[in-house]
Amino acid sequence: MNLKLSYKLFAVFLATSLMIVVILVGAMQYYGSQNFAEYVNRMEMERLDDLVEELAAEYQRDQGWDRLRNNFPRWHYLMRPRPSRMGLFPSGPPPGPPPGPPGFCWPEPPGFPPPPPPPPWGPESMPPPPPPPGHDPFNPGPRISLFDADQQPLVGPARTARDHLLKAIRVDGQIVGWLGIPKLEDLSHPLDVEFARRQTRAFYLVGAGVLLLAVVVSVFLSRHLLAPINKLMAGTRALSSRRFDTRIDVAANDELGQLAADFNRMAQAIEKYEQLRQQWISDISHELRTPLAILRAEIEALQDGIRAPGRETLDSLHGEILHLNKIVSDLHDISLADAGMLSMRREPVNPARVLLETLKGFRTRFAAKGIAIQEEPALGQDRLLIAGDADRLKQIFGNILENTWRYAASPGILQIRQEIRDGRVSQNFLDSGPGVPEDSLDRLFDRLYRVDRSRSRREGGSGLGLAICKSLVEALDGEIKARNAPGGGLWIEVSFPLL
Repeated sequence: MNLKLSYKLFAVFLATSLMIVVILVGAMQYYGSQNFAEYVNRMEMERLDDLVEELAAEYQRDQGWDRLRNNFPRWHYLMRPRPSRMGLFPSGPPPGPPPGPPGFCWPEPPGFPPPPPPPPWGPESMPPPPPPPGHDPFNPGPRISLFDADQQPLVGPARTARDHLLKAIRVDGQIVGWLGIPKLEDLSHPLDVEFARRQTRAFYLVGAGVLLLAVVVSVFLSRHLLAPINKLMAGTRALSSRRFDTRIDVAANDELGQLAADFNRMAQAIEKYEQLRQQWISDISHELRTPLAILRAEIEALQDGIRAPGRETLDSLHGEILHLNKIVSDLHDISLADAGMLSMRREPVNPARVLLETLKGFRTRFAAKGIAIQEEPALGQDRLLIAGDADRLKQIFGNILENTWRYAASPGILQIRQEIRDGRVSQNFLDSGPGVPEDSLDRLFDRLYRVDRSRSRREGGSGLGLAICKSLVEALDGEIKARNAPGGGLWIEVSFPLL
């Protein structure tokens, strides 16, 4: 079934809320009934304090439980109602204090008649016990039983101490008996049932209110979460329609806001690469158009008989063909570098020695143009090794020297220095000028980029030499930089990590 994301989010939020509400209501209802029963049991045990004291006095007076064992009349007399237990035995006015020792008379409190005399009969002449009454949490008197120190029944309805709440009877710090009431497990009294019913209804009402609130929150929350997603969908459709200037407003700092920011960066990068692609195609067509136009003009002149096929004409045609071949070769290297398919060996090599070997092929050309080369005397003597490819290093240094030979003014000077710092070795090329405008330094390694005036197409070259240098240097984990030299010329620095 294909559902919208909004419906799925709403269903997830609603199902989660419903599950939480059901669990909470069930837990509240269960623990509410359990806690109420525990509350009743604790209240009953607290009301037995007076009876415990009286039974302790009875034990101390009789020196045991023999007189009270199975003596129901005496047991009922001891449990008679009195002011401190009116909440426990609400059966009428209290008959007064219990009889004391012979010759002792308890003071009669005002408002209470004297107690009746104790029953004349003993355990052997007592009537049969009344039938056990029904459960009444507010009158547990008929359910109270007395147990000896070993929890054996003495008097009361209980036949065992199991499932009873017991309260110790102590005499001189020793436990001499136990007073027990059956544990209240289930609510059977009408008041208990009514209380539980009201609690359950309140729980259901609260649960229904919470569920309704969860529905409302789920609707707004799903809409809130889907708002940036809808913007991302619209932006993606705009990019697919080649509207690369599309941007999304970032209004949050969460994951969706980060996703929107990433989308904006992606759209900006695509827009930039699209501009570079268009500029690349324009520059390539222009670079190829110039030598092709020269070749066409030379050949048409030969065809029309304007020029005779001599040595000078053939040299001109050959030079233009070499220029075209250089452009195509550089383009091929650039494409391989972009695809990560440049053939590259990694072996220990001394970059300074490779630079000296490359300089041998340029000394005559620099001397003919009036540019003096000044390299350090110790260049190549140190045993400095990098993980590189000697052929690619020659190509890098050759392109830099070719760029200097073409664009440096004559007479001039080319200084070559070597520096070692922070575990890297760098080769520095400083010419005597002219320099490069500051706003063009960052673009000097762009493909087919030429600086106006001093670096114009009139000087020749494909415009790809420094771009190829950058690709090769980065492939060897190196770094290439360009800045203006202190003397006003161009300063190119190539650095590699040492082994």
